[in-house]
Amino acid sequence: MSTLIRYPKRMHGDATLSVARLFMAGGRLLVILIFLGATLPALAQQDATKRPDYSQSPKWFPHVTKPFVSRRVPDVQFANSESLTKLIVGGKVRLSLADLRAAVRDNNLDIVSASFNTAYAETDLLRAKGGGAPRGAPGVQIPSSLFSGAIGAGLGTAAGLGGFGSAGGISGGARAVTVRASGSLDPTFLLNYSIDRSSSPLNTVRVSGIPTVTTATTALQARYVQALTTGTTISVTFNNQRQSSTQQFLLYNPDFVSSFSFNFTQQLLNGFGFAVNRRFLLVAKNERLIANESYRQQVSTTLAQAQNAYWDSAAARENVGVAAKSLAVSQKLLEDNKMREEIGTLARLDVVQAESEVASRQRDLVVAQTNLQITEVSLKNILSKEIDAALGSTQIETIDPLPDPKDSDIPKLTEALATAMRNRPEIKQDEGNIQNQEIAIQYTKDLLKPALTLFGLFGSSGLFGDRVISNPAGGAPIVLPGGITQALRQVRSFSYPEYAFGLSLSIPLLNRSAQADSIRGRLEERQAEIQLQRDRSQITLEVRKALIGLVQAKAQVEAAHHAVVLSTETLSAEEQKLLSGVSTPYKVIQLQRDLLAAQLAEVQARTSYAKALVELDRSTGVLDSK
Repeated sequence: MSTLIRYPKRMHGDATLSVARLFMAGGRLLVILIFLGATLPALAQQDATKRPDYSQSPKWFPHVTKPFVSRRVPDVQFANSESLTKLIVGGKVRLSLADLRAAVRDNNLDIVSASFNTAYAETDLLRAKGGGAPRGAPGVQIPSSLFSGAIGAGLGTAAGLGGFGSAGGISGGARAVTVRASGSLDPTFLLNYSIDRSSSPLNTVRVSGIPTVTTATTALQARYVQALTTGTTISVTFNNQRQSSTQQFLLYNPDFVSSFSFNFTQQLLNGFGFAVNRRFLLVAKNERLIANESYRQQVSTTLAQAQNAYWDSAAARENVGVAAKSLAVSQKLLEDNKMREEIGTLARLDVVQAESEVASRQRDLVVAQTNLQITEVSLKNILSKEIDAALGSTQIETIDPLPDPKDSDIPKLTEALATAMRNRPEIKQDEGNIQNQEIAIQYTKDLLKPALTLFGLFGSSGLFGDRVISNPAGGAPIVLPGGITQALRQVRSFSYPEYAFGLSLSIPLLNRSAQADSIRGRLEERQAEIQLQRDRSQITLEVRKALIGLVQAKAQVEAAHHAVVLSTETLSAEEQKLLSGVSTPYKVIQLQRDLLAAQLAEVQARTSYAKALVELDRSTGVLDSK
């Protein structure tokens, strides 16, 4: 067989260069992957000084690897805040209500933990922006009917790269075309590079000229896929392939196949429009608002506990003062009785009774001091992340006194109820959940429609390679070199175009699944409405109880104060009688006990009044705003 003669044209260099470029593209891809493997671990260690907004995707330019690394989540700081440590002066903490609120917001672990609810909601919002389904957060109800078809499904997934169409085949012809929706709101770029060599035995030599065919293929495929919230999906595919074969009757060997295609689908009935395809995004936005209200609810609850503990500590401190004054009065009576015994005007039994009373008052003082220490520990636990050595050894002094009753503290019932309905976080959470149910109902109504899809395809192909022709002079065959450059030129000039469009209609005849989802969505909305009414009734009850408790506490304070005044006057008169010799020490002791009980009752009544004010603020939803 004569030697092939290669035709010395410039296109020979183009073909060789095109092959080299194809292999160099694969080499560059390998280098990029190696670079990413080396840099991703380092980027994963990036530092973050503050909690970011997790609803925003990281800025990828110029660091294009950021979307592929885990974002830094700040560690929880378990040390007490600086604002709390600054309050410790000289082994004491002089604590006001304003200082208490600030310390609780910064350090209370229940509030710190509840702050993650908003972060969860932000991740769901980020997930929804990419087409994924929200996972929910504490206090948030994600309607189950949003996931019709597949629990947890998003808007779609990216499909595979596909093949090369009919370019380069032995025969070609028209075909039935169907383009299906694929992709998500996050655009996807798919890249595939492969090298293949195969040998195949044949049962005929008529087509290939030989019984065994060996084929070597190098392929580079790329595709861009994205879904839009209008119900549209688009994909752009670009393929390149070099193939050489031992067959004898090929037009080009090796051949270069290039193809380009643009596909789109548009939902016209089921799945059409923003209201349906943005359902996850709308729900996620509501979820963040609901999570914020859930955080407010936890702050309000914790602040109520903290202020009640503050007033308990203040009351315990006043009880210590009352017990100390009562002990001093008892000791003064004991000293007076001893003097009267010495001069013979008082019996020994009266002195013993006075000593017994002193011992009782000493016991009361110890009990009051113990209660004060217990309330201080409880207060420290609420306003700190940990009772460390610095805080544990300090003594808390409450600065704000127990409040005195005022008529202006008691609002009208209608005003209190209106304030509660406007500010209570439970109401806003329920309203947000109902809005999510309405979004789900809109989606399930759309599911009742048949599926009508408009699709289109626009493509171009190219085929070129080394071509062997007979020598007109009768010598060795002539090889006309060709390569990927010529194939790409054919693609660019649409030498071999393909156009296709069509409609795809799917009609579920009984439509029972969609009917069930639609009914379920409405049932869930009704249940959410019931929950809203239930919370309104509960809030109304709490406000009414808070007002009743505040009125009663005010009356108790006034009565207790009047009792202290009367007990003081009675004791003073009895002491004058004792000095005049017309009373007995025992009767004075009894009146001292009565005065002590009245003073302790007044402290308890004032504490109840302070707690009633806290409960009114909590029940009307304004406690966290103070």
